Amino acid sequence: MLTLRRSNERGHANHGWLDSYHTFSFANYYDPAHMGFGSLRVINDDRIAPSRGFGTHGHRDMEIITYVLDGAVAHKDSMGSGSTIRPGNVQRMSAGRGVLHSEFNPLEDQTTHLLQIWIEPNVTGIEPEYEEQEVPEAEKRGRLRQVISPDGADGSMRIHQDARLYVGLFDDVETAELPLAAGRRAWVHVARGEVTVNGQALKAGDALALIDEAAVRISDGKQADVLVFDLA
Repeated sequence: MLTLRRSNERGHANHGWLDSYHTFSFANYYDPAHMGFGSLRVINDDRIAPSRGFGTHGHRDMEIITYVLDGAVAHKDSMGSGSTIRPGNVQRMSAGRGVLHSEFNPLEDQTTHLLQIWIEPNVTGIEPEYEEQEVPEAEKRGRLRQVISPDGADGSMRIHQDARLYVGLFDDVETAELPLAAGRRAWVHVARGEVTVNGQALKAGDALALIDEAAVRISDGKQADVLVFDLA
C-alpha cells in the first residue's frame, strides 16, 4: 500500500527567523491523522535565518538526527560536544535521560536549510550520546547509503531503535532499489528536487509511506536528495 503526503499538506510555522514545515504533528501543529509513522515521530523541514538559531533547550528519551542541506549549524550541548555541521554531514544525538543543547546558524549572509528528525527510542533513561559522520557525495550518488541503524551496518551510526535511514542523490538515469523484509514499512522523504518512487512522482517536501511493499524503487531523479526510513 502506498500513501502520499504532499508538501503542501504539512503543518507550517513561520517565526521570522525560523520557517518550518512539519510532516507530523509538532508544537502548535496538531493533526491526529499524522502523529508519526511507526517509531518515526518528527520530520521538520527548517530554514534558519543568518546569525539566528535555537537557544539552549532540553530533550530526553529521543533519537535526534540532523541532516543539513544548505548552510551550516553550530551545535553545542551539555555533554561537552560542539561542532559545525555542514552539508554532507549527518548528526545523531541520543537524548537519553536528558541533554541540553543549542543549534545556531553561524553564517552572517546565508540561510541554513536542514531536516530535523526524531525517532522514538526502544530504551529510556540511558546516558546521552552524540555522534557525527561525514557522508561524501560520491557515496550517495545514484545509490542509497545507510547512515543510521541499530547495529552499525555499513559504517552507519547506531541509534536505540529498530530503524534504518538511507540517503541518496539521484539524477537522470540513476536508480536504486531497497528491498523491504516482511513486516517492515518505509517512509520516503524528498528533501529537494524531483524523483519517482514506486511509480509515484514526488517533489521537494513530498513523502510516500509504503506498507506491505516488497521494495522501495527510486528512478527518474532531477537533482533529487532523498531520505528513506526502513522501520519495524
